Amino acid sequence: MAATGEALTPQGYIQHHLTNLQVCATDNGLAVNHACEKAGFWTWHIDSLFFSVGLGVLFLWIFRSVGKKATSGVPGKLQCFIEMIVEFVNNSVKESFHGRNALIAPLALTIFVWVFMMNFMDMIPVDWLPHAAALAGIPYLKAVPTTDVNITFSLAIGVFVLIIFYSIKVKGVSGFVKELTLQPFNHKAMIPVNLLLETVTLIAKPISLALRLFGNLYAGELIFILIALMYGTNLLLSSLGVTLQLGWLIFHILVITLQAFIFMMLTIVYLSMAHEDH
Repeated sequence: MAATGEALTPQGYIQHHLTNLQVCATDNGLAVNHACEKAGFWTWHIDSLFFSVGLGVLFLWIFRSVGKKATSGVPGKLQCFIEMIVEFVNNSVKESFHGRNALIAPLALTIFVWVFMMNFMDMIPVDWLPHAAALAGIPYLKAVPTTDVNITFSLAIGVFVLIIFYSIKVKGVSGFVKELTLQPFNHKAMIPVNLLLETVTLIAKPISLALRLFGNLYAGELIFILIALMYGTNLLLSSLGVTLQLGWLIFHILVITLQAFIFMMLTIVYLSMAHEDH
């Protein structure tokens, strides 16, 4: 159903659920969605920002609360769960990061938990939050921030900035330039080729990080939407839809966890490479 209450065609239903709540500034003030088609770069996806920031705050609040109430005795269930996550991330950092940097473990923990929480929003049935938003007069709502390429690229660009920062900090400007110009062929005549190859490799890191996470979550959300189209058609298709949704839900738990883990591990590996002075 659209925000106006009118029925949507299957194509319209899919398009509606894959459209972000967009807000932009125009000559007539703030506008939403269709009025923002010619607004250019400064169009804000309010739903993605709201859920990503909200989940980040929730993550900080939960971990801070557990940290303040932690005891050395028998831990509660939540404390035990948090300690398992922290130990898992810490072991992953020890195995993959070969430098010395106190930032890497907290960064890896933040990425893993935050990305997982954003991915986990895909577990909420696709109609619940958009329908609640429609009742409140909000025409569009996407509840999974990682199905928005702007969010995944923001995360990846943040990692990319850290890669450049630590590459220069550890190796110096001259060392970083040498890494780009004298590898893989250590000959002055090959500097242009080396620079091209290494620049492409460097830029490919954030692009692959962003598109891998976005592609997997977007595809998963689309499958949930396609399954939801089966409801309300006839009894047979509705029953099949329930089975398919349950099966995909169980499988998708693995997908969202794996994607959070991959994003975290690649971040650790890339930053470890930035700390290695060849």
